[in-house]
Amino acid sequence: MVQEKRGLVPYLTHLALAGVLNLPRVLPYRLRLPVVGWFAAKVIGPIAGYNKRIRRNLALTCPDMSKAEVKRMENAVLSNAGRFLAEMWSGEAFFNRMKNTQLTGPGVAALEKAKADGTPIIATSGHFGNYDAARAVLIQSGFNTGALYRPMSNAYFNESYKKRMEGFEGKAFEQSRRGMGGMVKHLRQGGLLAILLDQREDQGAKLSFFGQPAMTTLAIAEMALKYDTLFIPIFAIRKENGVDFDVLVEEPIALSDPETMMQEFNDRFEARVRANMDQFLWIHNRWQMPEGAQA
Repeated sequence: MVQEKRGLVPYLTHLALAGVLNLPRVLPYRLRLPVVGWFAAKVIGPIAGYNKRIRRNLALTCPDMSKAEVKRMENAVLSNAGRFLAEMWSGEAFFNRMKNTQLTGPGVAALEKAKADGTPIIATSGHFGNYDAARAVLIQSGFNTGALYRPMSNAYFNESYKKRMEGFEGKAFEQSRRGMGGMVKHLRQGGLLAILLDQREDQGAKLSFFGQPAMTTLAIAEMALKYDTLFIPIFAIRKENGVDFDVLVEEPIALSDPETMMQEFNDRFEARVRANMDQFLWIHNRWQMPEGAQA
């Protein structure tokens, strides 16, 4: 469970984000995204200390990166995060923008076959590009799509985030006892579950990500084995114009054992991040070890 953060700084961060995300909705869609991206990079990120987290994670995983590139990454990563939130808060306008986007990549045939056969699907991804772009395109492509999401640590902002996750077309299951029950039922009915697997999970296994030990969940791989699902990575990569996406479906990950499956996901995800470094959300404490654990 995510520990909810309350207090003055989380509250002020929530107020700033609410203003930044709601006021620009009067702007045209294409202008709204860079405006919110700029505020996220220049105002919200520094207030919340996200730029420091980015520097810390890059120092750990990319120690040879130049200071100039680290500075560029700080701005670009936070700008992409701001654009993502602006897209989520745009609702129907964002969903409609995705209507001309096609699923591409070597795994599309396997994905379509699973849908036709009624095979449950676990579509794995991470905090990269805009994962909701992939969810929108999957829904528009006729997949019975549900998403499992982790509540935001900022308790004030989480209320708004939850409404938008649950208001998005398709289904959304909060990472809680009740949400997990709905998720299992959805899979048993042959649905597609979209889930992000790149956050630290202290109860998971110590696997490798960017050459560093990273606590990684095994629960979803175990679920894939239990329900004999298709286990397939899907990534939405932001295009150079800043508003459109390539939604790439990779080859399925073979069902073997949970650690092997999740290490393969980590490796594939790392390859995608390395190709588009500034589209990964580098603010997570991805490589922090739980108390008492050895790195």
